[in-house]
Formats: sequence, C-alpha cells, structure tokens
Amino acid sequence: TKTDMFLPFIVLALWGAILANLTCLQQTDLKSLIAYSSISHMGLVVAAIIIQTPWSLSGAMALMIAHGFTSSALFCLANTTYERTHTRILILTRGFHNILPMTTTWWLLTNLMNIATPPALNFTSELLIMSSLFNWCPTTIILLGLSMLITASYSLHMFLSTQMGPTLLDNQTEPTHSREHLLMTLHIIPLVMISMKPELII
Repeated sequence: TKTDMFLPFIVLALWGAILANLTCLQQTDLKSLIAYSSISHMGLVVAAIIIQTPWSLSGAMALMIAHGFTSSALFCLANTTYERTHTRILILTRGFHNILPMTTTWWLLTNLMNIATPPALNFTSELLIMSSLFNWCPTTIILLGLSMLITASYSLHMFLSTQMGPTLLDNQTEPTHSREHLLMTLHIIPLVMISMKPELII
C-alpha cells in the first residue's frame, strides 16, 4: 500500500528524533539544547504526517502549535537566565532556585510541558500521534517510547543543571520583572486552554 512505501521514511523520522534527543543530552549550551529539542519533536510530526490518518494529522497539527509555545517559552527562560549570568553554559547557570524561586517554578512548568504531561496540549498531540503510529505499526512504539524516555531525561537534566546546586551568582542578581512573568503566563495559559478545548485547532 501507499503507506508501506513510506515505512523507511517513518523509521528514519523516528530514528532522527531519537538521535536529536541523544544530542540534547550531550549539550552544554542551553540554547543549543532547546534548539535540538525542537528537531526531535519535528521527527514525530514528520512521521505523523506521512501516515496521513485523521488522528495523525490532528496530532501533527496540535504538536506543531504546542511545540511553538513550549519552545518559545524555553527560549524566553534561557534569555532570562542569560541576562543575569551572561553565559549559556549549563554548569555556570545553576542554583537559580535559591535566588529566583519564581523563575524555577516557570522552568519546572515549561519542562513538564516539554515532556508532554497533562493537561498540556503537548500531551494531547503526542497521544494522538502515538495512537495512530501504534495502530499503523505496533513496532513503532519501541522507537516512540525510547524517544519519550530520552526527552524526559534531557528535560530533567536541563532543569537540574539550571536550577539546583550551589549558586555561582552574587547577591546583586537582578530580580525577575513582571514582563517576564507575563510573558511566561501568555505562553502556558494557551497550551492548557487549547488542551481543554482541542476542537479549536483539531
């Protein structure tokens, strides 16, 4: 059939997602890590589009929108960190939970969105993609499961590296501004709202 012809491309897309996830684990630069995480999510989108079932196409559309918000939120947080540390090296940005606890909360929420925990739109979209891929070929669940496991690993690594441990900053660190909190709120609220009413986009 037509989809069987595309099997190598689907496997390639999922394998590409896994390789991008593994690359994320090796990154020491915060912005590079976030950029590679975008590539890994697009691997799932490509696989879903190739199958061309209603569920997979809905999942691909939802994941692109969800990742647009999540990736943008992560880059905003990376910039918030950079403005205070003047570095993007993970090991030099640690200890933020001691001095900017609200920023740590935003990092936690955004990382939870990134690993597709409910009630985020990411969860809805990945569930649709996973269901359609499993229905099309049950073996793909191995690649999908591996990809999601590594995504959770690098998200945890990113959170712990930037927030936990002894701080390297002095007490003169600039506090977070209301514009930064507003920016994060405007990223996270749409993700949760659309997830509760997915027919807006699906």
